Amino acid sequence: MPRSIWKGAISFGLITIPIKVYGATETKDLSFRQVHPADGGRIKYKRVCEVCGQEIPYTEIAKGYETGDGRMVILEAEDFENLPLPTAKAVEVVQFVDTEEIDPTYFERTYFLEADGPGAKPYVLLRRALADAGKAAVVKVALRSRESLALIRAKDDLLLMHTMLWPDELRDGSFAEPPEEVKVSDAEVEMARMFIDQLSGEFDPTQFTDAYREALEQVVQAKLAGAPMAETETEAPQQAEVVDLVAALRASVEAAKKRREEAAKAG
Repeated sequence: MPRSIWKGAISFGLITIPIKVYGATETKDLSFRQVHPADGGRIKYKRVCEVCGQEIPYTEIAKGYETGDGRMVILEAEDFENLPLPTAKAVEVVQFVDTEEIDPTYFERTYFLEADGPGAKPYVLLRRALADAGKAAVVKVALRSRESLALIRAKDDLLLMHTMLWPDELRDGSFAEPPEEVKVSDAEVEMARMFIDQLSGEFDPTQFTDAYREALEQVVQAKLAGAPMAETETEAPQQAEVVDLVAALRASVEAAKKRREEAAKAG
C-alpha cells in the first residue's frame, strides 16, 4: 500500500471529513543513469557553494529568493511550515460545479482521498451527494509547498482530487490560431464528421500501449543479451502539400469502415 503524502480534513459546511491523500498516478518511463561511456562509471554531481567553494550537504541547503536588484532572502523550513494559510491542514470547499464546466487544461495531478478515522461516514455522504447531484467540489488546498485550486469528484466508491493550475499559469494560445481567412466548406466538414463517426466508440484506455517504452525495453534487453537489434524501416516525414480535403477524407472514411468490418469479423 502506498504512503499518504498529506493528512488533513475537508470542510463541508459544518461537517469535517478527516482524510489522507495518496498519489493516484505513477510514471512508467525507463529510468536511466548518466554514465561515462568509456568505463560505465556513474556521473556524480556535487553541491558546491559559489562563494566559499565548499561542498554543502543536502540537509544544510536552504531556499533563497533573489529579487530583481540582486538582494537575497533566505527561507528556512520553518518559514514554509508556519505560513498563515487556512488551507495548510484543511481542504476548503468554495463552490460546486458541473465537471464539464472545467477546462481540462487546468488539471495538473490526480490524488486518491481516503477517509481517516471517524471520517468514513461523512466521506460516504459527500461522495454520494456529489454523485447524485452530478457535481464536483471546487476546493483550495495546500500541497507540496504551494496552495492550489482543486476539484473533488466522485468516481465509483472513491473521492478523487485533481489539483489545478491558477488562471495566470495558463499561457495565451492565440498565437497558434490559424489565420482568419482560412475557411472550410460544408462538404469538407460533413466528410470530417463522417470520419469521426466511423472512429467513435467508448474510451477503453487498456486498448492502448506505450509503443515507445516497449521499443526502448527491447533495445535494453537486446543489449543485455549482447544481441543486435533488428532494424526497423521508418518512413521519412513528407512535406505538407495542398490536397483535396474531401477526397482525402472520403478515402479515410472508407479505410476506417474496412478496419471496423475486419475487426468485427475477427471478434
